[in-house]
Amino acid sequence: MLPPEKAWARLEPYLNPLPVELAPRREAAGRVLASALAATVDVPGCDVSAVDGYAVAGEVVARESLPVVAVIAAGDPPGRLLEPGTAVKIMTGAPVPANAIEVLPVEVSDGGRERVSFPGRGEAADHVRRQGEILRAGDPLLAAGSPLTPGALALLATHGIAQVPVPRRPRVAVLATGDEVVPPENVPAPGQLRDSHTDFLLAAGAGLGLEFHPLGIAPDRREVLLALARRGLEHDVFLLCGGVSMGEFDLVEGVLAELGCELLFDSVAIQPGKPLVAAVHSGGLVFGLPGNPASVMVSFWLFVRPALERLQGMPGGFWQGARRAELAAPLPGAGPRDRFLPAVVEVREGQLRATPFPPRGSHDLAAYAHGSALLRVPASTPPKAAGEACEVLEIG
Repeated sequence: MLPPEKAWARLEPYLNPLPVELAPRREAAGRVLASALAATVDVPGCDVSAVDGYAVAGEVVARESLPVVAVIAAGDPPGRLLEPGTAVKIMTGAPVPANAIEVLPVEVSDGGRERVSFPGRGEAADHVRRQGEILRAGDPLLAAGSPLTPGALALLATHGIAQVPVPRRPRVAVLATGDEVVPPENVPAPGQLRDSHTDFLLAAGAGLGLEFHPLGIAPDRREVLLALARRGLEHDVFLLCGGVSMGEFDLVEGVLAELGCELLFDSVAIQPGKPLVAAVHSGGLVFGLPGNPASVMVSFWLFVRPALERLQGMPGGFWQGARRAELAAPLPGAGPRDRFLPAVVEVREGQLRATPFPPRGSHDLAAYAHGSALLRVPASTPPKAAGEACEVLEIG
C-alpha cells in the first residue's frame, strides 16, 4: 500500500502533454498554449491620442486662440500634417498628426469648435500613446504553457491570431462494472443498485471541459468485461468503476493484465479509495476506481483530475491547490491512512472556514454530494476542535 504522494510519483512519468493541435481561438478558453507566440503588429500601430482634446503643432500660450482646422476620429488614417499656429480636434484613439508636438485635453480648453484657447493649461504632459509602446511586431506575446484565459484570448485577437496551438484534449472512456449495477432509469431488483458512477464522471469531465464517453455497465463476466475493456483502451484515459478489490468477482486487474497493461499500483493509503488501480499501456492510462461512490469521487479528485490536467499541459498534481482553512466544526481523527472528508468552505470575516461532513462510510454518497471541497486528515491524526487549522482542496 503506497502513500498517496508516492502513488502520484509513479504516475508522473506518464503524464506528458498530448500531441499538439490547432484550436480555433474562440474555442480555446481554459486550455494551455503549447508553443510561444509572437506579436504580429505594433501596439499601438501608430501614435494615437490618449484623450479627447486638441493636437497642436507649436507652443501654445495659455489664452491664445487657435483656428480648429479639422476633426480627427479614431479609425482615420494616420499621416496628417498640421500648419503651425493651428489645432485639430482629436478623439481618444485617433492618430496624432506627425508634426504635432502635444495633445491638450479638452478639459483645459474652452471647448471651441472653430477656434480654441487653453485658459486652464497647466504643466505640459504626454497625452500620446506612442507606436509600439506596448508591443512591437515580433516581440514575445505569450509563452508556451500560458493558460488561455479570457484576457489572453483577447490579446491574441488584437494580433489576428485565429488558430492556437494547444495539447489535444484527452479522449476518456467510462465503464461501470458489477452484476448488481443497473442503469439509473431502471428500477433495481432486490440486491441491485442504480449506477451513480457514470453520471458523476460525465459531469466531472464536463466541468473540466472534456467529453467523457460512457461504455455502459459490464457484468462480472470475464468475456464481456474483456470486450468492453478493449474498447476503453482505444481512448487516452480509461476509467473503470468497481471490480478492483480482492473478491472472487473482482476481475478488472486480471483483464487489464491480459490486455497488456502494466500495473503502476493497486493500493493507496487513502480512505476512502484504498483499492485504487493505475496502469499504463501503449495507448494511454487506465484507472480502476473502487466501487463505492465516495471512493470513486475521492479517487477522481485526487488522481484522475490532476492527471487529465497534466495531459493538457496544465500544472496538475496530487493535492495541488490545497489551501489552509479554519475548522467551523469538530473534525474526527484518522487511522493508518490519510482520510479525505467532504466539506463546505466559505469565507467569513476574511478567513476561509471549512465545515466537514463526516460520512458513515465509503458508501455514503449523500455526504459527499453535499461537499464543495475535500478536507484532508493525515494518517494517525487525533480529532480536532472547531477553530483549529486544516487543509482543503476545492472541487467545485
